[in-house]
Amino acid sequence: MLRIEGASKTYGKGSRRAVDDLTLHVEAGEIFGFLGPNGAGKTTTIKMIVGLLTPDSGRVLVDGCDVVHDPVQAKLRMGYVPDNPDLFDRLTGVEYLNFMGDVYGVPAGERAKRIESLLGMFELKGAIRDLIASYSHGMRQKLALTGALLSHPKLLVLDEPMVGLDPKSSHLFKEMMNGHCEEGGTVFFSTHILEVAERLCHRVGIIDHGKLIACGTLDDLKRQAAHAGVPGQAGKTLEELFLELTEGEDL
Repeated sequence: MLRIEGASKTYGKGSRRAVDDLTLHVEAGEIFGFLGPNGAGKTTTIKMIVGLLTPDSGRVLVDGCDVVHDPVQAKLRMGYVPDNPDLFDRLTGVEYLNFMGDVYGVPAGERAKRIESLLGMFELKGAIRDLIASYSHGMRQKLALTGALLSHPKLLVLDEPMVGLDPKSSHLFKEMMNGHCEEGGTVFFSTHILEVAERLCHRVGIIDHGKLIACGTLDDLKRQAAHAGVPGQAGKTLEELFLELTEGEDL
């Protein structure tokens, strides 16, 4: 579903690559967690996936569509929620969702049903006719997720999606990700909450200094750590493995 092949990105005239020859494949129906210390290249990678940045080299394919050379078709196959959703404050919630439905060409009948279902799941019905300017961060996050899910995208790309969500909203969000994958969709998300990644993800990838240093299931990561010479991996949590593989750098 998502194929990143040898993608690299350097900002300005910098000598160090923010993302360095990244190759990563994510399959349909998979929840994939993308982990790394601050400044490791997670957000740069996500911006290349969704077409906000162009790789200096390599390519990104979404359901076989090249994000650079066939951007409209690639973007029609994905939904994206950034780490800080910057929505249109002067629109109401329902106006924003209808705008998203228009952009993605969601038919009116299907749109109404999906909006009703998603608003019920995220408990936004009572505020949907209010201006977005009046929404809390958590409400904006849930509205952005609703807009991203409205077209039933094959790939859902989320950058730190649980920041600012209360416990109930976080629970709803996790249920949403599972439900999306059960319906055949794919989720690619970055997070600093390693306990959530450990419980929720089918596989994770760890990026550090722009390079993918580990990828796979928790058991795969334990084997990779053992192969790297780190003893006693059997009972390790994802957090412990992460800190060892990144040499304890800050999340």
